[in-house]
Amino acid sequence: MKLHPLWQEYPTLQGELSETLALMEKTVKLKNKPVEKAVLDMIHAGGKLLRPAYQLLFSRFGPEQDRQKAIALAASIEMLHTATLIHDDIVDQADTRRNLPTVAARFGNDVAVYAGDYLFVCCFKLLADYAGSLRSLQLNSRSMEKILNGELGQMDRRYDLNMSVSDYLDNISGKTAELFALSCTAGALESGNSEKFAKQCGEIGLNIGIAFQIIDDILDYSQPESQIGKPVLEDVRQGVYSLPLLLAMEKDHAAFVPLLSKQDQMTEADTQAVYQLVQTKGGVTQAQKQAQRYTEKALKAIRKLPDDEQNTRELLWRLTKQILDRQN
Repeated sequence: MKLHPLWQEYPTLQGELSETLALMEKTVKLKNKPVEKAVLDMIHAGGKLLRPAYQLLFSRFGPEQDRQKAIALAASIEMLHTATLIHDDIVDQADTRRNLPTVAARFGNDVAVYAGDYLFVCCFKLLADYAGSLRSLQLNSRSMEKILNGELGQMDRRYDLNMSVSDYLDNISGKTAELFALSCTAGALESGNSEKFAKQCGEIGLNIGIAFQIIDDILDYSQPESQIGKPVLEDVRQGVYSLPLLLAMEKDHAAFVPLLSKQDQMTEADTQAVYQLVQTKGGVTQAQKQAQRYTEKALKAIRKLPDDEQNTRELLWRLTKQILDRQN
């Protein structure tokens, strides 16, 4: 059971995240072995476990320190995240994730659907066993609704040549940033903090999540496929337009229309032409500025958090800066 090398720099978190993975594995018990194998393979596919890490860190601020509960809630959040990834890959017809075959590619869509569904069950099973109140169940169900709305918003805007930056931000606030917000909110709330403080923590998570997704989208225009683990610019062929492209289109909409109008019939040459246009029209540079703005908002808010004997505030600041300064 290997963790991402990132956590070697955070030994306390490394141990808790290992326990989180072990609990996730223990929770998965199915008679249907293909589905069980699909779920376990996805759990061990090498994700960074950022969302459970934030949940664990924010849980340290509360007066009620129950590490077993914190680890269980971290596991529930990562299971929710993994379920959404499996379902995303089905919708996107993706063959790879993190440089490995997707569950759907290996086992077929039917097994993948059941695998994702089962992880939702596991998520709520852990919440039912460990959450201190119905509040966490409410938070998780509302977060799932926001995630779904973000995904539906993205689907509704496929191939929309008039999609705005505001539309994009609305979509990623749901489909990506909401889980970061949930991690921070639930961590603070379930450890005995006030709802006001938990809400402030959720805002930090939201800004981290938005910056994280913008950076992820920037990498499509700055990194080779072998480094980011998914087909470069495949989203463009599927009509999913991210921030660098949208900002470049604001500069010269007419230049993109003949290429993007081909929709899923775009050739490799067409996507490379889009890539070059995004570069020359300043889309990447402008997107980097937006990512930096959200990053700075998150870091500034983290600096205002209370400190503790475990130096949690400094750990949060260092981790956030590290993941939002990433190049891959």
